[in-house]
Amino acid sequence: MKSVSTLFKALAITVAIAATSSAALAAGAKIIVIGGKADDPFWSRVKKGADEAGLVVKASGGSVTWLGPQNYDNLGPDAAKLIRTAISQKPDAIVGPDWVPEAMDAAFKEVVAAGIPLIIYNAGGMDAAKRLGAQNYVGSDEYVAGSGGGEYFASKGSKNVLCVNTLPGATNTEARCKGVADGMAKHSGKGSQLPLPSSSFGNPTAVAQAIKAALQKDPSIDGVITISAGDATSAATGISQADLVKKVKLGTFDMDPTNLARVKDGTQLFCIDQQPYMQGYLAVSMLNGYVQYGLKVPTAPLLTGPGIVDASNVAATLAGAAAGAR
Repeated sequence: MKSVSTLFKALAITVAIAATSSAALAAGAKIIVIGGKADDPFWSRVKKGADEAGLVVKASGGSVTWLGPQNYDNLGPDAAKLIRTAISQKPDAIVGPDWVPEAMDAAFKEVVAAGIPLIIYNAGGMDAAKRLGAQNYVGSDEYVAGSGGGEYFASKGSKNVLCVNTLPGATNTEARCKGVADGMAKHSGKGSQLPLPSSSFGNPTAVAQAIKAALQKDPSIDGVITISAGDATSAATGISQADLVKKVKLGTFDMDPTNLARVKDGTQLFCIDQQPYMQGYLAVSMLNGYVQYGLKVPTAPLLTGPGIVDASNVAATLAGAAAGAR
């Protein structure tokens, strides 16, 4: 039988632990999320997920702050500056994509060296998370997504697919285009990349004209895939201007209501979904749980995609897109 003194000591330890936990809960978690431009439709969905997970963080007395670049013209160095800005604010945790490792990895290593819990999301994959000492990776496997897209094109009869990359050099977009080429090659097809200056990202006229020119230069191209939903709309314009709507099939990574409407009416073949809302929501939730309660998800990586949205399942996706979450 334990002595009264031992019981009192155990009780004191329990009270101390409870007090510590209560103090942590009261203080809340200060989480900084590094992402894309605020007016980028894709990143607005990631931010929506992060913001809605942030409601729980704020209810516990914490905060979620979003940091994004003004543009994508100098993506890697600008993102590295954002990481260091985040560190200077002395947060409890940081979330960020490893878009350009050669420019960003040193800054991410400074996060870990400072003892700040880190999750890599959206770009970089589990390889980046391990290399940088992050807790986990949340997002899609971009190479697998690209390969699946290439194979899907091939299954619908395409022989030569052009991957339009308006963010050349970024690890995720390069992996996408390589995956498309490899997926096509599995079925004796061909895939090539059309790299455009990053300043053309979000520039409908520049992207449409570049695609039109590429199609006119190589009549064997019978499929076009873009690395963003906005670029897909530009591609649709370029294909139409080249008068090749009946010949050239269109697909894209990511999606928005406009893309889904084209899939529904049959003028676009498919979208590759990586569920950006879930990337923001899960990354923030996981770090909040870790900071507040020491919780960790044992699954690594935590994949949110890829998934093909085509005519067979587009109806089920439209409601989520209308709500700004898909």
